Amino acid sequence: MEASLRAKLDSIADRHDELGTMLCDPEVVHDKSRFLALSREHGEIAPLALALQQYAQVEASLAGAEGLLADPDMRELAEHDVRELRTRRDELELQLQRLLLPRDPNDSRNVILEIRAGTGGEEAALFAADLWRMYIRHAERRGWSVEVMSVSEASAGGVKEITGLIRGKDVYAMLKFESGVHRVQRVPATEAQGRIHTSTATVAIMPEAEEIDVVINPKDIELQTMRASGSGGQSVNTTDSAVRLTHLPTGLAVHCSQEKSQTKNRDIAMRLLRSRLLDREIQRYQAERAAQRKGQVGTGDRAEKVRTYNYPQDRISDHRIGLTRHALNDFMDGDIDEVIAALRASDEAQRLAEAQSS
Repeated sequence: MEASLRAKLDSIADRHDELGTMLCDPEVVHDKSRFLALSREHGEIAPLALALQQYAQVEASLAGAEGLLADPDMRELAEHDVRELRTRRDELELQLQRLLLPRDPNDSRNVILEIRAGTGGEEAALFAADLWRMYIRHAERRGWSVEVMSVSEASAGGVKEITGLIRGKDVYAMLKFESGVHRVQRVPATEAQGRIHTSTATVAIMPEAEEIDVVINPKDIELQTMRASGSGGQSVNTTDSAVRLTHLPTGLAVHCSQEKSQTKNRDIAMRLLRSRLLDREIQRYQAERAAQRKGQVGTGDRAEKVRTYNYPQDRISDHRIGLTRHALNDFMDGDIDEVIAALRASDEAQRLAEAQSS
């Protein structure tokens, strides 16, 4: 192990021990905010401290096994132990390097999921609705909660656009690589001759932004109210409850007519606007990284075709990492963990390679 890496790990181990002592201090225990902050830090570095402890144990065992190589009676057994211990040491060193990779500060955030029908007319709208159901089913599997923020339905039963808030543990970390253009190849229900059509939908995964994250000057907001459209004769059609907010400096605009209350729609629209502005900054940063490493996973480019869902061949293909899987029906029912894990592993491997080469 390199001396610089060793020094960094030793420093983290010392901090872990220091935090353990501090958390037993009565003064800290009675200071709720401080105790929670220190507990959080202690929990974050605990996996690293444990791996370092295991590494030290393996190193000690390896030194002992290597010392037996000179003994003719023990040499054969010692050679076997040395091979196994060296392999284990290398595995732990790689694990430690991975644990040292900087965590995306947005990983623990909730997510605003936005799906829009792309090319393909009504079939694209139906596919957008299928994708929405896929993510909702996945959220249910993970125990996350989902709140619909706005929806624009299509006449054939699909959706032109739908936006929702997904709350739960590390939602952004799990879903952030879903951003991009999703393509479907299948025979639409309206196709009489059985021809396969290709349609698309765009998925945007945006970390939920708090007011402290994105400060918006009220003078930069143009507010428009209008009568909401929709079925039924309730107040959704009889009052100016729908809200459109335009952020003048960027031209970003959001529309919300989900609620009957104009105030509630304005609050939802502001949450959407803040998150889109934060996402805009994330996209800019990722574009800079993409310019430095061509072809990396998860640039978040909305124009990037990220995945194809081929129904006739029962196949899902993720184009960024060359991954192909079958059991499409299960996938569309929310069983997407394997692909998400592969995307995260690919990104981690790329960042690890960058860290080792720098």
